[in-house]
Amino acid sequence: MNGLQQQRCLLLLLFRNIQTTSLSINFKTQLNPHSRCHHPQLSAPAVFRHQFPPPPPPLNNSSSENMPKPKEGEVERIKDKVDSIGINFDSCTRGHYTYLICPLCKGGQTKESSLSFHVNKNKNVAMWRCFNFECGWAGHVLADVGPTQDEVNKLKFSKELSEETLRLEPLGDEIIKYFAERMISVDTLQKNAVMQMVDDKNVIAYTYIRKGELVNCKFRSITSRKFWQVKHGESIFYGLDDIQEGNDIVIVEGEIDKLSMEEAGILNCVSVPDGAPQHVSTKASSSKKQNTRFKYLSDCNGHLDKAPRIILATDGDGPGQALAEELSRRLGKERCWLVTWPKKDDNNCYKDANEVLVHLGAEKLRQIVETAELYQVKNSL
Repeated sequence: MNGLQQQRCLLLLLFRNIQTTSLSINFKTQLNPHSRCHHPQLSAPAVFRHQFPPPPPPLNNSSSENMPKPKEGEVERIKDKVDSIGINFDSCTRGHYTYLICPLCKGGQTKESSLSFHVNKNKNVAMWRCFNFECGWAGHVLADVGPTQDEVNKLKFSKELSEETLRLEPLGDEIIKYFAERMISVDTLQKNAVMQMVDDKNVIAYTYIRKGELVNCKFRSITSRKFWQVKHGESIFYGLDDIQEGNDIVIVEGEIDKLSMEEAGILNCVSVPDGAPQHVSTKASSSKKQNTRFKYLSDCNGHLDKAPRIILATDGDGPGQALAEELSRRLGKERCWLVTWPKKDDNNCYKDANEVLVHLGAEKLRQIVETAELYQVKNSL
């Protein structure tokens, strides 16, 4: 028997073994209808994984020394593009499929490595697909052509930032009660698409919407009081779609303050996305990073340019005052008015819009905003 005949015999035996194994699995499944593979939520990742196995190694067992070498600069370009979307380029071996934790769904409820990632031998093409049935994120990038980093990020936003992939659901009784204690109604919460996490029903999800599209989401735990937001979310005003052109615009420091203004009937209100700085930057320290922090001012569809007045209702503490100064510097102090929060007692003032709403009521909050003073005059006293 020659070498070719031996190979054919081996392949025939291998094929018969696969058939036998497949029949055995089907027979066991029929005998045990309660097996794992009959539960769609538990079986889907495993089924997908077996349907799309990594390809076998080359028959000629060629070593990496015989692989074609990538062109100069291609490895760096493809690595930058892959890393920018949250996939670890260095974790793969070129020419092979690697299963990783998906940066979008994080492996779902089972936390499995559901992302199949592949880089070709030349290291100039990378492709991926998540086989988690709740995700399905897929794409590719090229070293020399294809999407830029911004375009790749936008591709990721469109897939990652949805109620399904972020695992969001309508608010439950616990969080509704939390907001009720802060004088925020269910109608206001629903109008602003405030939601909660499916996996932790004590976490508020503030959805950031631009032109009807979810582009960012910030989370707050009502038990631990921790804040965080999705990776690579776009930095825009909270409530941007609520702005009506040609009207005064009120800027506050937090999402709940924006909701509080709405309870007082002040609808043309937005919140800054990243809180307040600890201190006012000097010209020497006004770095690129500092300017990037306030990029949301220019990414607001030109609404600020058309507003007759910009009313700054930031917090009354040191960082809040620093934020007001930073905003007025960039928007023009001659266009800005400043809200002064009333005294709580001899030594303290109310801190922000929500505190005034809770203790003094919606009508008082509205009056305070309406009596804001010109920023230049207020700060010259």
